[in-house]
Amino acid sequence: MTIEIRKAQRKQSKLRIGLSSPSGSGKTYGSLLLAKGLTDDWTKVGMIDSENGRGDIYSDFGEYSIITLKPPFTPESYIEAIKAFESAGMEVIIIDSTTHEWEGEGGCLQLNEKLAVAKYKGNTWSAWSETTPRHQRFLDAITSSSAHIITTVRNKIGTVMTEDKRVKKVGIKEVQREGFEYELTLNFNIDRDSHAVIASKDNTRLFEGIDPFIITEETGKKLKDWVMSGAEDTDAKEKEEVKASIKSVVMLVGKDLPWLEKQTGSLNIKTLAELKTIQKQMDALLEKVNAKNKEEADNITKKQ
Repeated sequence: MTIEIRKAQRKQSKLRIGLSSPSGSGKTYGSLLLAKGLTDDWTKVGMIDSENGRGDIYSDFGEYSIITLKPPFTPESYIEAIKAFESAGMEVIIIDSTTHEWEGEGGCLQLNEKLAVAKYKGNTWSAWSETTPRHQRFLDAITSSSAHIITTVRNKIGTVMTEDKRVKKVGIKEVQREGFEYELTLNFNIDRDSHAVIASKDNTRLFEGIDPFIITEETGKKLKDWVMSGAEDTDAKEKEEVKASIKSVVMLVGKDLPWLEKQTGSLNIKTLAELKTIQKQMDALLEKVNAKNKEEADNITKKQ
């Protein structure tokens, strides 16, 4: 292994943004405003909707795309939807919400209970040895995506007494696996009544120490400017070019991308070196296919 010492440099990268609040606080609305600011093109925005069609309510905003998820809300169903939007060239993918992947019908908690009963004599702790990797693959799909990802998550509701002696409902805990926020670049907590947000995590440092504010399209533009101010990631650009080359060969030899990923794993989590190796393999396969086709054509010509 070669050790390389280099100067630190922030490069352009895709954002992972979270919106966290109790139901009815404006997560869907806010995520769409952020998405519009990030891309300025509604046709490049895709929403994975597990909230009973809530994403369609704002269709008057513009021509963004929807994938509606229905139970069971398995990690794999979310991963499949993310990959579908990536293949469609979406620049921003909204996941509304991730809560169902964890606590919804067919989500990880329910999957683990069923697995424990069926295979581990009711021992849920042992069952997590199979459930956790499935959840981790969902997280990997988010962190390795070629698009900006905006996630929403529901909060459990508690109550507090305000200074004027009024009872106020507030979010007290995210309904997702503990540590989900660690995967994000930025996480906004939304107040249920005022819809104002504060950043509970902010690697961009754009929103540190400022008063609560309302998310607008300008918030997304501010984040886009921050991304573009980084140095161009030439490795990331080359990775996308190599992936495009691999996909084109797959199409030419009559296979589809899911077949390839079944053989090699997700292209999004491969290193540049690994992708180049796959590219060489696919190019070699294409040469064989072309040679076979030529041979068959020559044989037909001879017979004629």
